[in-house]
Amino acid sequence: MSRFETEHVGDHPADPTVEGRFADRIEMRVPDRHNPKLHAVLERVNADDELYGLWLASNVTAIERLGMTDHGPVHVKIVTNIAVRMLRLLIDAGVRPSVVETYRMDPTDAEIVVAMGALLHDIGMSIHRDEHESFSLFIARRKLVDLLDGIYTPRERVFMESEILHAITSHRAGGRPLTVEAGVVRIADALDMAKGRSRIPFEAGSLSIHSVSAAAIEAVRIEPGETRPIKLCIEMTNSAGVFQLDQLFRGKLRGSGLEEYIEVEAELEGETEKRLVRNFSF
Repeated sequence: MSRFETEHVGDHPADPTVEGRFADRIEMRVPDRHNPKLHAVLERVNADDELYGLWLASNVTAIERLGMTDHGPVHVKIVTNIAVRMLRLLIDAGVRPSVVETYRMDPTDAEIVVAMGALLHDIGMSIHRDEHESFSLFIARRKLVDLLDGIYTPRERVFMESEILHAITSHRAGGRPLTVEAGVVRIADALDMAKGRSRIPFEAGSLSIHSVSAAAIEAVRIEPGETRPIKLCIEMTNSAGVFQLDQLFRGKLRGSGLEEYIEVEAELEGETEKRLVRNFSF
């Protein structure tokens, strides 16, 4: 069983200087002991100042300029761990990743596609929120050359880069994943919804149904399913969280290509609901 909650992210760093923003650096870690290639790639990721700076700049756009939720290092770390967890459950259930089906590569290569797609999916936010998925593509293409060099042959790397870039562009609203790996990244991105992920716009006074429903999500658990490979257990403190699942998450699941592999169960925790809004008027 895996439970994905949140790490708090301040809306304004205590020290906004370049060096201050790099302080308390977050390392990207996923369970990789059975995947030496993934371990090697993550070592390069964690040593890359430029990549970390891109995540920080993405958060400047998202949090400081637009008042949105976190799109920086914490977000990509959560999404990466969710994505790798989901892919492994699918593989355990006999689902063949697309790089295995198409290129006869190894399931461990599919893990790298998913991990890198998750780590790089939002770096275009460093430029602008609008069309950030497209901006992510040309930045990621350049970074992947260095991150995968020597781990894959030039011929292998061409296909790995193509699969990763497909996963990045397919996470957009209305995106059309054509691979198992891209579907996993798309859904993992939507599952970064546990408590605190909506904290910044909610505490800033945003009382839309989006912010209120997001604040009602307590935790997300990812387990082997009873009738399908993956069971998503969503813990809510208020029934407003149903909107988050029905209107937002359902949209990401629909068209992901993974609908038949995932079951969703929402639970309302406690005997009484947590009050999220004291009053509301307009």
